[in-house]
Amino acid sequence: MIITSEGVKVGHPDLVADAIAANLIADVLESETKKGMTIHTMPHCGIEVYLGKEYCLVGGESSVPISSKVLETSVRKTVTDLGYTDKFLGLNGNTMKISNKIINQSPDINMGTRADQGQHKEIGAGDQGIFFGFACSDTEERLPLPYYLVSKMMREFEDPKYNKIFAPDGKGQLALEYKNEETKDKPKITKVLMSNAINYQCDFEKDLLENIAKNIAFKVLGEHISPNTEFLFNPTGNWDSKNSCSAADSGITGRKLVVQLYGGFPGAQLGGGAIVNKTPEKVDCSGTLAARYVAKNIVFAGLARACSVQLSYAIGIAEPFSIAINTFGTSEFSEAYIIDAVRRGINLTPEGIIKKFDLLNPDIYRRLTKTLFMDQSYPWEQCDVYL
Repeated sequence: MIITSEGVKVGHPDLVADAIAANLIADVLESETKKGMTIHTMPHCGIEVYLGKEYCLVGGESSVPISSKVLETSVRKTVTDLGYTDKFLGLNGNTMKISNKIINQSPDINMGTRADQGQHKEIGAGDQGIFFGFACSDTEERLPLPYYLVSKMMREFEDPKYNKIFAPDGKGQLALEYKNEETKDKPKITKVLMSNAINYQCDFEKDLLENIAKNIAFKVLGEHISPNTEFLFNPTGNWDSKNSCSAADSGITGRKLVVQLYGGFPGAQLGGGAIVNKTPEKVDCSGTLAARYVAKNIVFAGLARACSVQLSYAIGIAEPFSIAINTFGTSEFSEAYIIDAVRRGINLTPEGIIKKFDLLNPDIYRRLTKTLFMDQSYPWEQCDVYL
């Protein structure tokens, strides 16, 4: 069986759009914290970003005002921090045009999600929807191995020591062949695809580009590479950085959910909407992280070798609408038994999730686009529940 997963660098235009939204929310949370914000008076934001050639449109909703000055400062810092400071890199955060089209949040939605105003006197889910989490025993992190490896490879391509060669925009993909479990053979990579914009303004030996890319892959993928592994680098033949990022393609929030959520691994479903562009009363964010937390703790506890968790919510209601668990035949326990253990052991209301995962912490939003499940220091990556 061969399974392929995709990864992208944080300089990919879609992830730039995600980072703009996440950092703006972080700035809003930081500002409101200084004003004495509590979990019951937290701002409610859903930020959408469109990134075009030398242009950024920021829309969505917010329960607190976000001035154009604050927004512009946040957007420019995000883009320049990602390395986009020159039009020859595909985008220049110092000179790009920025439009603020954020509107006030609907009072009907706001009322349903505020404990001090809503009819249920608790923080209700910021929207309806279904949200999935996944875990398996492939890795110590309980992540699918193809997703883990391709994500690590993309992070290595982002190392600043390569900035004089590789521009911020890049993508990768790998195909992993799972061997016979009975022989305990390690899965081997059959193909590796590395596509990265090249900064031709800098002086370097162009003939060495492919070797540098291969060395990065070998460093990260190590024991999973075989003598038969095929490497593809910029298979179109060339990728000049001046034709990268939003100079070549638009960027939109939430368009890389497959990349962010388990890399397309079979059984790891997608639900809801984008994650990093919403404050955590919106269960697209908190529900997705909670579902991952539940799935990981189930696998860590030895209740299953693989697990998919579906949480659903109704807008304005705190408790999950339903919980479903699929262990893909890898558990000795009934799924009803596991669901009952989860209900008894884990608080899955928005307030419970926000407090457990420290989701009003601006630093989490500033890191989230890049790390999500790959940073084991996050609260939702902890295995600390007795099930």
